[in-house]
Amino acid sequence: MGRHGTIAGRKAAQDSKRAAMFTKYAKAITVAAKDGGDPEYNAGLRVAIEKAKAISMPNDNIQRAIKKGTGELEGVSYEELSFEGYGAGGVAVIVDCLTDNTNRTTSFVRSTFDKHGGNLGTNGCVSYMFSRKGVILIEKTDAIDEDSLMETALEAGADDMITHDDSFEIQTEPSAYADVHQALTDAGYELVESDIEYVPSVEATPGEDDIKKLRKMIDIFEDNDDVQKVHTNCAIDLYEE
Repeated sequence: MGRHGTIAGRKAAQDSKRAAMFTKYAKAITVAAKDGGDPEYNAGLRVAIEKAKAISMPNDNIQRAIKKGTGELEGVSYEELSFEGYGAGGVAVIVDCLTDNTNRTTSFVRSTFDKHGGNLGTNGCVSYMFSRKGVILIEKTDAIDEDSLMETALEAGADDMITHDDSFEIQTEPSAYADVHQALTDAGYELVESDIEYVPSVEATPGEDDIKKLRKMIDIFEDNDDVQKVHTNCAIDLYEE
C-alpha cells in the first residue's frame, strides 16, 4: 500500500504510541476549540474529538483540552509550524507541528533530519510534489458493501475512493473533509485513520539502507510531543518492518 501500509501496520503503530497520541490530540483539540467550544458548530473541533475518542482518550482529558482552547482554563498558546526537507534516499518529508516554543521545535527537527541522512530545507522545497487532501481509511471487511460506501462518501462531497488490498481510501478536498468524515461516522463506518494530509504526486523508492534510516527518523519525529504528523512521498511502507 505504500504511503499508508496495511491496516494492521497502522493499528500497531497507533497502539505503540498511544500515550504520545493523547498529548498530540489534546493539543489539536485545544487549537480547534479556539474557534468555538461547541463541536456541533465547530466542524474542526468535532473531528478532533472523534479522533481522540477513537484512541480511547478519556473524556476528562478532552474536556480539559477544550476549556484550554476556549480560555475557561489557563493554557499555553500553540503555533502551527510546517517543516520541509529530504530524508535518506532523497525522499521528500513534511513535518507538521504544534508548539509553544518555536526555537526548540526547529532545533529538534533540524537535528533529527541531520542525524538520519537527511536535511532540512526551506518552505516550498518539497511541498510542490504534494496535494493537500482529506484522507480517510476504512478497513475492508465482508460487512462493508463497496458501492454503498462509495455512494455515502461521494454524496457527502468526496472526490474519489481508492480500493486497496485491505482498506478503502477516501479522498476529499480539505474544505469537504469534515462533512465527509461526519457522514461516514454517522453511517456507522469505523474510520481507521482520518486526517488532512499531503498526498504525493511523485513517489520515491529508496534502497533498503535508506528505508531503515527513514523509519528511524520518522519514529523519532512521531515520539516528539510537538510533532503532529509526518508526511513522505516514499512508495515503500514505512510502518511495517
